[in-house]
Order: sequence, then C-alpha cells, then structure tokens
Amino acid sequence: MSQPTEIAAAIGFDDFLKVDIRVGTIVEAAPFPEARKPAIKLVIDFGGTIGRKKSSAQITRHYRLEDLLGRQVLAVVNFPPRQIGKFMSEVLTLGVPDSDGEVVLIGPSLDVPKGGRLY
Repeated sequence: MSQPTEIAAAIGFDDFLKVDIRVGTIVEAAPFPEARKPAIKLVIDFGGTIGRKKSSAQITRHYRLEDLLGRQVLAVVNFPPRQIGKFMSEVLTLGVPDSDGEVVLIGPSLDVPKGGRLY
C-alpha cells in the first residue's frame, strides 16, 4: 500500500463513526505462502458478538508467527469480506508504515477488553 502524500479530504464525525474499529487478540497465526506478497493468516478474537474473525496481513518483515499469539491489535470489523487467493479475509487489521514502507501493527499500549471500540 502506498503512503498518502496529502491529508485526506475532511469528513464529518458521523462519517468517522461509520468505521467500526475494534480491539482483538490474535489467537492463531499461520504462513500464507499462496499470497502474491508475503503475508500471514491471522485469526483474531474480538469476544462477545463479533467472535473470531480471519484476516490476511502483510506483516512478515517485523513479526514472527510465534510472537503474534496473544498480541492485541486494532481492526476494521465492518468492511465486507475480501477474497485473497483461496483465503477470505473478514476484517482489516490496521498498521502504519515504517521508514521502508513495511507494516507495523497498531494496538493498545495496555491490555484492554476484547471488542472495545476505538473512539
């Protein structure tokens, strides 16, 4: 994903509220060798009514499978599922680029309850 060069157009607060960003805990991480770009298959537990959701994340540069388990991350849970090869990604796991454009995951600095919504 390319890094934006300018600030996006202004939106209203109601537009922001349409994007449902929740915290979840990674409970499974597996290689995704079929992906066009190096990626990892994740299962993230959001608890409550959301439950466990699958996600594909291009995070192989900074993260090993075993280090991801138990890590809390933020993800958009209300985008439509996206087919990535033979894998259906159900949520968009969020990250920001490092100086080389590689993904660094976003998550809370302290443990918080699963399913908490970003505000």
